Amino acid sequence: MAYAQPFPLAQQIQQILPQTFGPDLAVRLICPECRDPHPDIEENFSSGDLVCGKCGLVLGDRIVDTRSEWRTFANDEGDDPSRVGAASDPLMEGMEQLDTTISFRDGGSGIARELQRAASRSSATRAERNLLQAFRDISSWCDQFSLPKTISDIAKQLYKRADEEKLLRGKPGEAVIAACIFIACRQAHVPRTFREICNLTHVSKKTLGQCYKALEQAFNLTQGASSSSTGRHLTTPAARGPEDLLVRYCNHLDLPPNVQPICADIIIKARDLGIADGRSPVSIAGGAIYFTCHLLGKLKNAREISNVAGVSEGTIKLIYRLYYAEKEKLVKEEWIKEGKADLSRLPVDNSTR
Repeated sequence: MAYAQPFPLAQQIQQILPQTFGPDLAVRLICPECRDPHPDIEENFSSGDLVCGKCGLVLGDRIVDTRSEWRTFANDEGDDPSRVGAASDPLMEGMEQLDTTISFRDGGSGIARELQRAASRSSATRAERNLLQAFRDISSWCDQFSLPKTISDIAKQLYKRADEEKLLRGKPGEAVIAACIFIACRQAHVPRTFREICNLTHVSKKTLGQCYKALEQAFNLTQGASSSSTGRHLTTPAARGPEDLLVRYCNHLDLPPNVQPICADIIIKARDLGIADGRSPVSIAGGAIYFTCHLLGKLKNAREISNVAGVSEGTIKLIYRLYYAEKEKLVKEEWIKEGKADLSRLPVDNSTR
């Protein structure tokens, strides 16, 4: 899973000692009555006996059935080929993972609901119930955001570590979960903006920022940070830039594949030149897409880009004006020679004159 330590250190090869004892492979189980060198021993799992197939002598009892279980006792839930339960969850270590679920089919009397409440109170403590509810919320929100299970696992691990250390005591649970999902997205190289996380979880941007800052300081999640010697603290890649948002934005705008790499090169070149410094990554991504679309002749108006990026049309045009003023430095000559780009396609904004 995402939270397992990858590539653990190899253990030192121990010196192989000469074997002093081994099983005698020549020993065979035969019937003492028949004494047949080729015995017909049958395992009767229904009765738990080991029986000779020729004379019927019982050679052993209480035989454990090691075969797969293919029976089911749920008449109204279809076939259930496995009754061994789900795999154990490392995140639930220290908690009882085997439980009994009371059926909700009670003929409309309402007794099942009361029994379920009583069973939930007696089977788990309040802390365990809160943790399970938080895990369910993380999974639900990640599914709504179409995020892979890897991000859900990272967010759950981070939430559990924060809960164990009591880092965000007094903060709303939704804000803590939102901060964990935001950090998990950055670690999995599928970044989401604060605004997108706030719209999903309905958490204010201020509260989300406070929780994120607390987790960032507690787990050393600053840019270029490394994990602690214990290996228990999380790390995150370098801060994501606007070029990392282009893939989703270009896909939502239905742009050709060649737009995204050229737009990324323009953003990187503008950053090196100090153009649009201090602007948010979302604003830079929106303005760069608007600039690149006109440069390549793939026209998209500011309103379409604004709806996808979540910034105003004025902000997009402001970034465009900053890029237009330095267009000779941002556009590579090879793009013009290959016929991909044409500076004459760039419209002149009235405010640039």
